[in-house]
Amino acid sequence: MSEHSTPRFGRLATAMVTPYDDDLRVDLVSAKRLAAYLVDEMHNDTIIVNGTTGEAPTTYHDEKFALIEAVKVEVGNRAKVVTGVGTNDTNHTVGLAKEAKAAGADGLLVVTPYYSLPPQDGIISHFLSVADATELGIIVYDIPHRVGRPVEQKSLIKLAEHPNIVAVKDAKKDLPSSAAVIAATGLDYYAGDDALLLPILSIGGVGVVGTSTHFTGAVTAQVIADWLAGDTTAAIANFQKALPVYTGVFATQGCMLVKAGLEHLGLLPNRLVRQPLPPASDAEKAAFAGLLDTFLS
Repeated sequence: MSEHSTPRFGRLATAMVTPYDDDLRVDLVSAKRLAAYLVDEMHNDTIIVNGTTGEAPTTYHDEKFALIEAVKVEVGNRAKVVTGVGTNDTNHTVGLAKEAKAAGADGLLVVTPYYSLPPQDGIISHFLSVADATELGIIVYDIPHRVGRPVEQKSLIKLAEHPNIVAVKDAKKDLPSSAAVIAATGLDYYAGDDALLLPILSIGGVGVVGTSTHFTGAVTAQVIADWLAGDTTAAIANFQKALPVYTGVFATQGCMLVKAGLEHLGLLPNRLVRQPLPPASDAEKAAFAGLLDTFLS
C-alpha cells in the first residue's frame, strides 16, 4: 500500500476502555459518550472495543455485543468500529467473528492464541480459520510478551496472502522484522505501543492503535499528519510533547490509568475495573493526573 493512501481502518485508533457503573455493570451511556469524544475531539478514525484495554478477559458475551452495537450507533459513519474477538480457542473465535458482523462491527482484532503455546503452523491455521469465516477485515494482534508466542515473520507474510487479513497491531518491538514484513506485503502496520509510533511510521507503518490516545489523540493525529507531509521537525516536536503520556499510561496496567485519567478529567464517573485488576490507587491516579495536566496545559 502506498504510504499516503488511506488504510482501511485509518491511521489513528484507540483501544477504548469499557466503562462500568457503580455496581460494575457495563455502562453503555458512558461508553457512547466516550466513543463520541474519541471521534469528535480526539480525531480517531477507528474505535476498538473489547480489547485488552477494554477488559475483554472479564466482560461477558452479551456485554461485548451490546457494546459493539451501542458504539456503532453512536459513531455511525464518522469512524470504524473494530472489536476484539481473539481467544485461545479457534472455534470460539470463529463464532465471535461471525456474531461481530451481525452486531455492526466493521473489523476484527484477533490476538495470537494465548497460554496454549501453539507452534507457528497452529498460529497460521488459527488466523486463517477466522479469516475464512468472515468478510470483515482482520487486524492481527502480535503481542508475544502477553501471549507467549510471536507471529513470526514468515507466518505474517503467509497470512498476508489472505484478502481478509489486512493489518497488524505490532507490539513485538522487533522493528527490523516488522520492516521486512511491510516491505514484503500489503499489510497496514500499526504501532501497538504508543511510544513506537514514529519508529513504525519511519519503516512504512500507517499509524497507531493507542492507549494514551484517550488523551493524546488530537496531538497524535497531528504527529501522523506532519510525518506524512514531510514535516519531520513538527512531527518530532509533537511526539516529544506527548511522550510522557505515551509512556506514563503504562506505569501500571493501561486500562487502570486510562480510567483514572478519564475520571480526573470528568469524562467517566468512576475508575472502576473488574477483578483481578484493582482500581488505580489515589497515588497512581495523582501521578498520572499530573502528567495529563502538564500535557494539556
